[in-house]
Amino acid sequence: MAVLLDIKKAFKRYGDQVLLDGASATITDDGRIGFIGRNGAGKSTLLRVILGEEELDGGEIVRHPRLRLGYLRQHDPFEPGESALDFLMRDSGQPEWKCGEVAGDFELKGQMLTGPVKELSGGWQTRVKLAALLLHEPNLLLLDEPTNFLDLRTQILLEHFLRGYREACIVVSHDRAFLNATCDQTLDLSHGRLTLHPGRVDEFLVHQQERRLTAERTNAATLAKKRELEDFIARNRARASTASRAKSKAKQLEKLEFEEIAVDAPTAAIRCPEVEPRRGAAVRCRNLVIGYPDHAVADDIGIEIVHGSRAAIVGDNGQGKTTFLRTLVGSLPPLSGHVKWGYGCEIGTYAQHVYTSLDEKRTVLEQLEFVAAPGTKQQRILDLAAAMLFRSSALSKSIKVLSGGERARLCLAGLLLGTANVLVLDEPGNHLDVETIEALASALTDYAGTVIFTSHDRGFMQAVATTVIEVKDGHVLDHLGTYESYVAKVSGEIDAAEAARGKRPPPPPRGRAGEAKPAANDERALRKELSNLEKAIARLDAEKKERHAALLAATEPAEALRLHDALTEVTGKLAAAEERWLELQERIGES
Repeated sequence: MAVLLDIKKAFKRYGDQVLLDGASATITDDGRIGFIGRNGAGKSTLLRVILGEEELDGGEIVRHPRLRLGYLRQHDPFEPGESALDFLMRDSGQPEWKCGEVAGDFELKGQMLTGPVKELSGGWQTRVKLAALLLHEPNLLLLDEPTNFLDLRTQILLEHFLRGYREACIVVSHDRAFLNATCDQTLDLSHGRLTLHPGRVDEFLVHQQERRLTAERTNAATLAKKRELEDFIARNRARASTASRAKSKAKQLEKLEFEEIAVDAPTAAIRCPEVEPRRGAAVRCRNLVIGYPDHAVADDIGIEIVHGSRAAIVGDNGQGKTTFLRTLVGSLPPLSGHVKWGYGCEIGTYAQHVYTSLDEKRTVLEQLEFVAAPGTKQQRILDLAAAMLFRSSALSKSIKVLSGGERARLCLAGLLLGTANVLVLDEPGNHLDVETIEALASALTDYAGTVIFTSHDRGFMQAVATTVIEVKDGHVLDHLGTYESYVAKVSGEIDAAEAARGKRPPPPPRGRAGEAKPAANDERALRKELSNLEKAIARLDAEKKERHAALLAATEPAEALRLHDALTEVTGKLAAAEERWLELQERIGES
């Protein structure tokens, strides 16, 4: 196991904003690392430093002499008239057969491979760039938000690529489902410090919460001891007979230390418009044909969406999801057929083109006050503005100077402050961090109105959707199942395509970095190990409960710290044992 990158006491700041504050981490050649942190924490900046595009203010990054970096490019690297195959051969210097083989892993074939690459959709162009990455044979991939604007099918193909990749990678993503499926280590950047955890993102978040709770209990025990000592000193320092004991207690008091607990950034406060629930159909499509004057995108559409449902519009990029939404809200006229909204429907729309409708003479706060429903309290406006990252001086910024992402967040905030009882949302999670996306999902779940939306974030889709409508091959149809079943269907189609090419889907990521696999596949040996594990899990679980109870009862700070470390150790052993038990269960079930 070689060290590819060693980040040592890195410092980086922009003006008053500190991004790296003595950050350190070691990246080895077997690491598949999910890189997380809030928007603006400095993740992309650190990637640029690793690439050599920016310099640190202090500290250093030591690179292995044979380090070969691969970076997913966001710019357009294609030449006019160039095919995907031409680009892959030019970019990598590899022969045609090798380029075609790697392109096949991303379902690039036929016209997709030999036709003009600039005519492909953004998602298909990303597949071409990923194939180019693999052809360069890097030993450390850097992927910054690779799932942005990728449809589900391309996301799953990228998952398979990363799970089968034998070298190291660092993946920045707000999509925790994607990170859990591809990465077995987690790198967190918070408050300028890096923390590398030997487990998946969900495990890290649980571990982080447990450590916080333990630190809070330890600090509570320390505080109780501090008060006890202060009380004793106050009562006894003036007496000659007890003055020496009071002096001794004062020395104990000086040695007391509290564990540092980082203060989290404020949680997003999001509420949807308060509306009266309605019944019946919110919208009906009859004999609908959608598209543009020169071609139809989908025809014979007969869809009904009832009030109170949260309809997810799904399908591959380029199939017509946005065209369908635009036709529903009337910004694109149907080629034929009818869209009929129910009585009393007030439609609020969020789409990429909405930004251009903003009045550039207003400030952020003036815009939100203008679009808010009459009677909306000022505090709710300020809370929602803060959730969309408009705080303090940002509220007085002119719309004229806002970036595209800032305008998008402002439009979404304005929509949520209105009175619409139907929300039509095209990629509402773009430009938001994980915590804000989760808060938005929770708000939409509690919303009494109707939601029709698209998103590339699987966690968001799964949390919000109650019904699924698929746009595919010129048709718009109800998917008779949940979003989870739709994901399973797409995964099955990809697995079948890979099997037809004689390729097996890659295994899921390891639960813990470097975890050894047993040499024997014999079912009897596996069952024996499983039995021993069950006994060990029972013992570790009992030990965890015992140490947890002891920690709660501890009053001596030193003892509390010792019990805290012991509890952390046994918790780690228990998690590893339980994960190994799950793996053995899967292997026995397959044998």
